[in-house]
Amino acid sequence: MKKITLVTFAVLVGFTSFSQTSSLKKRPALGVSFSMKDFTTPALIKATSFSDVLNNKKWTELNKMTPGLTVSYFEGLTNNIDFMARLGGCFVDYPFKPNTATPTGQDKFLLDLDASLNFKLLTDNYFLVPYISTGLGASMYNGKNFGAYYSLGSGLQFNLGSETFLHIQYAHIIGVTDLVTDNMNYRIGFASPLTDKAEPKVLVTPPPPPPVVVEEKDTDKDGIVDSKDKCPTVTGLAKYNGCPIPDSDKDGINDEEDKCPTVAGTAKYKGCPIPDGDNDGVNDEEDKCPTVAGLARYKGCPIPDTDKDGINDEEDKCPNTPGPKSNNGCPELAQYNFEAKAIQFATGSIVFTKAATAELNKLASILKDHAEIRKVSIEGHTDNTGKADKNLALSQKRVDAVKAYLVKKGVDASRLTVQAYGDTKPATDNKTAAGRAENRRVEFKVGE
Repeated sequence: MKKITLVTFAVLVGFTSFSQTSSLKKRPALGVSFSMKDFTTPALIKATSFSDVLNNKKWTELNKMTPGLTVSYFEGLTNNIDFMARLGGCFVDYPFKPNTATPTGQDKFLLDLDASLNFKLLTDNYFLVPYISTGLGASMYNGKNFGAYYSLGSGLQFNLGSETFLHIQYAHIIGVTDLVTDNMNYRIGFASPLTDKAEPKVLVTPPPPPPVVVEEKDTDKDGIVDSKDKCPTVTGLAKYNGCPIPDSDKDGINDEEDKCPTVAGTAKYKGCPIPDGDNDGVNDEEDKCPTVAGLARYKGCPIPDTDKDGINDEEDKCPNTPGPKSNNGCPELAQYNFEAKAIQFATGSIVFTKAATAELNKLASILKDHAEIRKVSIEGHTDNTGKADKNLALSQKRVDAVKAYLVKKGVDASRLTVQAYGDTKPATDNKTAAGRAENRRVEFKVGE
């Protein structure tokens, strides 16, 4: 409570220092508003935290709050500070704090009476005025339970004209005595002045003295007297009130000769900026591709495609070697008539089939003939016969056997990497012998 009081005092001092001296104080006004009272949300905030209630969307729904009516009195103390007195009532089964009062078990009448100060960010001549409030009050429940409370709140004031205002308000009621349970009030209503606006006094101005004829001076000798000359010490033109022809964009080219008077440019382009024909943000004098949109880092040209495979170098994993988009711009071994499906093994074995040996010989020749294929990833798979850990170990042995065979055939080992997957990535169903045979495979992926 001490911390809240200290913060409130600081806000009071701040707003008071900004109040204006010209009289825009609110006339005495009477308001009526509809209110909704919420006891549940403050209890949740006390039990957990404000952030927990907000983040987990535990805020009480409108249909679970208690409706009521409020009558309010407003009067301006200064331009930015209003006094507000409020009398509100509703029928509610009051949730007393434990051991403070006997619950009624049914809805009884609750009456709130409080006085507060509204500290406005703007004066009442603005359409929308945010404000914060602080005050003290007392409540009576069921005609016999009395308590005191402290309130903090905020609001929005909408100026509807003729000093009639729509108020949307929020107030957090904090109990000072035990018979007041913390609650939140949400109110919306209208307020209009109780008194007529005072008519301003009309002062009779005495007639002016007869004019004194004074010979007009023209300091800059441009034919425009100083009293009518906006630039009395610089020669100018009548069409510009005695000033020189302006240069709005300060580019050294006056507005009458400047084709782009509000944008700084150069004399070469008649006061306009250097053009950018392809609208890529790189001006034509610096753009190496002035008719094709590109990027600044490529001097206005599009991202290059070095290997001409239709995939730009920033997306191409093998920018110097043509390859299809499906393989990120890297070549696929299939285009060299290599059949990876032929690399198979008997169940539980790392011995190549005859077809696998022939195909590996073909692969070794391809890799030796095509130095542009810099990296090949060898990935091993098994069927699901046996235990998963043994299948993983078996697939590792198989890819190691493939790599060893290729190295033996003259392929540089630094171009080859291996990865074992066991039976975790079947290519087809393991229910048939043919499917299991297809799953006992080695896949090859080209990278750079």
